Amino acid sequence: MAFINRDGVQIYYETHGAGPPVLLTHGYTATLRMWDPQVAVLAERYRVVCWDMRGHGMSDSPEDPRVYTHAATVADMAAVLDACGIERAVVGGLSLGGFVSLVFHLVHPERVSALMLFDTGPGYRKAEARAVWNQLAESYAARFEAEGLAALGRGAEVRVATHRSARGLAHAARGILAQQDGRVIESLPQIAVPTLLVVGAEDKPFLAGMDYMAARIPGATQVVIDGAGHAPNLERPDAFNQAVAAFLARVAG
Repeated sequence: MAFINRDGVQIYYETHGAGPPVLLTHGYTATLRMWDPQVAVLAERYRVVCWDMRGHGMSDSPEDPRVYTHAATVADMAAVLDACGIERAVVGGLSLGGFVSLVFHLVHPERVSALMLFDTGPGYRKAEARAVWNQLAESYAARFEAEGLAALGRGAEVRVATHRSARGLAHAARGILAQQDGRVIESLPQIAVPTLLVVGAEDKPFLAGMDYMAARIPGATQVVIDGAGHAPNLERPDAFNQAVAAFLARVAG
């Protein structure tokens, strides 16, 4: 349990176990607590680092909406690794956490030994599609501003989360969940590290995006978890952990 100070913003992270490092990032409105079933297993062989994005969980929720960006998130991830003395790690995440993991790889490919992308998407090439997504993000932000933390959903990863600021979640929706360009989706064919894709078979909104990434990322491995939705790591932890452990044994030792 530790914090790092990022220009006055306290970012919370935890590190468990020893061995090859793995950095895990949660989804929007979730926290690092969503990874507890994975930490319990993976920490026996790996150093598992997980953290709370700004606006989420134990991390600060600054009032200035301008400090919620993809660039700030990637810098937070790099700072967490630096605080742990880690130069290079397997980097993975679910939903928004998977997307920012792709952004991290785009910015810092030298710090990524492998990617693990869970129930996520690569963004949108066309401005019209991004506009639709950003309208959804804005609707989330508006609900948090109107209803406070009562606007939290009921997904498995959200039910295990505790948040301090609805305003922080609103800022995160507009600044981190929203998308500005198509650079991530355009980068997929250039990904040269081993990549694992895991998706719940019932996670209908994300199946097409996961299939798209499986076809575009060279040598990617995709696993579909039957009987799971958007949070297969919580809904089918045994099957999820088996897929992740098999991948890590191959790429991280």
